[in-house]
Amino acid sequence: MVSIPSRNRVFLSPPHMGGTELKYINEAFESNWIAPLGPNVEAFEKEIARRFGVNGAVAVSSGTAAIHLALSVLNVQKGDTVFCSSLTFVASANPILYQGADPVFIDSEPDTWNMSPTALEMAFKHALEEDKIPKAVIIVNLYGQSAKMDELSTICRRYQVPIIEDAAESLGSSYKGTASGTIGDFGIYSFNGNKIITASGGGMLVSNNVRALSKAHFLATQAKDPAPYYQHSQLGYNYRMSNIVAGIGRGQLEVLEERVNSRRMIFKTYQLELKDLPGITFMPELNETFSNRWLTTLTINQEKSGVAVNEILASLESENIEARPVWKPLHLQPLFENYSYYSHSENESVSEKLFKTGICLPSGSNMKHEDQMRIIHCIRSKFNRNINQRRNEVVT
Repeated sequence: MVSIPSRNRVFLSPPHMGGTELKYINEAFESNWIAPLGPNVEAFEKEIARRFGVNGAVAVSSGTAAIHLALSVLNVQKGDTVFCSSLTFVASANPILYQGADPVFIDSEPDTWNMSPTALEMAFKHALEEDKIPKAVIIVNLYGQSAKMDELSTICRRYQVPIIEDAAESLGSSYKGTASGTIGDFGIYSFNGNKIITASGGGMLVSNNVRALSKAHFLATQAKDPAPYYQHSQLGYNYRMSNIVAGIGRGQLEVLEERVNSRRMIFKTYQLELKDLPGITFMPELNETFSNRWLTTLTINQEKSGVAVNEILASLESENIEARPVWKPLHLQPLFENYSYYSHSENESVSEKLFKTGICLPSGSNMKHEDQMRIIHCIRSKFNRNINQRRNEVVT
């Protein structure tokens, strides 16, 4: 017989509908716009651009597609290099390979867990010596927290290299009053099912460079030439967002602020209830930044706590609770084992340390308070059991 969990499953970051999504979906059905493109797509692009203060946006099938288009517009080709954050999901770097280019991975730093300016500077110095300046730098804003964009932008400007700001996880966050995703030359948003707002999928490429966005729009629509028949002079992609998906996105955008507030409240509750446990450190929020706290993430010092990350994960899973380690750094992935990596310092790889000690807790904006307290109780119980076990071992 199959065992049935006694308690409901608590997911890491499930979708949370607001209710108005159906209005836009019904409009699409009533007008028979059940296809890529359409009124919802155009409206969603304008609403995103207006909301975050950029000149334009292109709605596409995924955040990955948006990164790929940005690289394509920047003419990244075979033999080129692109610098990329190492502590991120593989989708940040896969498009580099799509273009036949070589990724160079940059470590994190402790204050934001994002790209290290120190490591980036070292990578640029070596690239200059080898006459191999990258075509672009992909900076990821991890778990909702913006990277140190002033320092990173200063370095990139010095070498005249454009920035692709991967804000897939940081929609609704800000850096010194500026919306996350709008600081680089190109910004990337994702509306995947686990993001802070979702359209069931999809992504958005944003920029103040309207000419570049026009090229991205062209490439995303199979690069169809302006002719009375189907003519194609360039390689294009089937990357445009559907009118149905865009309708969901429009409804979700209306409740973005509520979702951010909910996630930040969930983070505060975890922090309040767990901060006294030995060896726990929550992901910081850099001064003058505002994180959407997409996921509540923390590190566990096993020497201080006597508890390992995998023990917490196992305890939570036994209670039908989904939790995850932080991203495995890309320079440790078999796919990228032959590519260069620059650590934060000679003796410290911050991303590797975070991978070994970090954990992501359930953070859905529709999570019930009693479910969050279940999670907290489970974690505290595991800590207490291990502490008591260590005391008994000392006594015996």
